[in-house]
This record gives sequence, C-alpha cells and structure tokens, in this order.
Amino acid sequence: MIKALFFDIDGTLVSFQTHLIPDSTVDALRKAKANGVKVFISTGRPVSIINNLSQIETLIDGYITTNGAYCFIGNEEVCCHEMQRKDVEIILKDSDRKGYPTVVVGEKSFVVHNNGPLFERIFQQGLKVDNIDFSKTYDDIRNERILQVTPFITAEQEAELAPELHECTLGRWHPAFVDITAKGIDKARGLLAMAQFEHLDVAETMAFGDGGNDIPIIRQAGIGVAMGNGLDEVKKSADYVTTPIDEDGVRNALLHYQVIA
Repeated sequence: MIKALFFDIDGTLVSFQTHLIPDSTVDALRKAKANGVKVFISTGRPVSIINNLSQIETLIDGYITTNGAYCFIGNEEVCCHEMQRKDVEIILKDSDRKGYPTVVVGEKSFVVHNNGPLFERIFQQGLKVDNIDFSKTYDDIRNERILQVTPFITAEQEAELAPELHECTLGRWHPAFVDITAKGIDKARGLLAMAQFEHLDVAETMAFGDGGNDIPIIRQAGIGVAMGNGLDEVKKSADYVTTPIDEDGVRNALLHYQVIA
C-alpha cells in the first residue's frame, strides 16, 4: 500500500505550458489525501523560489528542496547538507572566467552571480521566478550554509568543470543549467531522510518526475513514475510511464496503482 507520494514540481506538478497545476492533478491529490496518503514535494528549487504551488499548499506534508540538500516538515528541519566552500568558489571562478550566470543557494538566500539574458530567459520567463533580489551578491551570503550552486552551462561545459570539483553531485533537469550539491546528495537521499523521519517503509512510497535530477528518487522509491513528457532516460528508470502532465499524467498514474479510485 502506498502511504506517501513525492512530486517534482516543474514538468511534473506544474505545466511548462500553463505554469499551473492541472485541475485533474489537484483533484487527484485531494482524493489521495482523503485516503490517508501523504504528499511531499521533491524539487531542485530552493525554498525561496517555490512560488507556484498555491493551488495545493494545504495538501503538502513536507518538502525535499535543492535536490535533497534541505528537507523540512512544517518548521522542523529534517536534514541539511552543506557544500564544501572550496567547490563553491571553484565554480564561481569558472563563472567569472567564462562569463556564464550562476545561482548560489544559501540556507536562507538566493543570489545570481554574473546575471545575464540567459538567466532571465530561463528562470524569469520560462519558470516564472519573479521574486529575486538582484542586489544581493555572494559576499552577502558567505556566512550561510551553501546548499546548491547552479551554473548555466552546457553538458559539454559541465564535463569540463566536473573533474575540478572535489565533493559534489551534479544533476541536470534542463539543457541550459546543472544543479550541483554536496557529494552523495540528491532527491533519493531526501526521500530516505523523509521516510526515516516519518517512519515510512520506502516500499510504501511513490515518486514522480520528468527530468534527469528525478532519476535517483524514481529508482529509490517503492514505485517510480516517469511523466509522459519526461526525458527518455527518466522513462527507462521508472516502473511506470504515465501520460504527459497536460494529459492528466498524475491522475492516471494514481488510478493505475489504485491510490485513488
């Protein structure tokens, strides 16, 4: 029996086309909650830019954020994994040399290093992130634990940068950027932390995703579901491939596994 659901946000819960959660998904989650199933978010987004879940906020039991680096339930921290500062600064120096934008995520703050048109096009226009304080710099958050760094680089540039880093995990869910966390930290680690905290058997969990950074949690969960709009490698990692997000993908998967009727 499935007792907990874990959902990626962009492309899984929230449509890239409408920037909304489909009505069928909202209805399905309400039915799941009524059946006693818990609902968790599993996202690469840091807390400060989770701005698109108002339709289901009251249904959410907890959050895996920054690809597992920071997890919480209510006001209680479940886990927090800090990057090594030397790795953060290696990435920022590479960003300065090559001139690409880089997001630095502290435990409380979010800054954009070397802001440019690419960041604006992807984050502000594409993902509708509209609450960024561009006046903040890395110096302003040096005293915070750094949870994630997101350089806007190609897969080829990523392959060049990765060998320079010491204790990092890299996860890509968008062709324009890669999320970098501390070594061994990903959404799967977040799921394990949440399951332990909530006294859940991992076999009782179901995880949904569409991007490369969802592969670890899809493999780790009792049941892993790939969205029909997801990447081929995500679909190959899943136990079940549902229809695309805008074709009732979440609802159809929950019906298939009889989480709802």
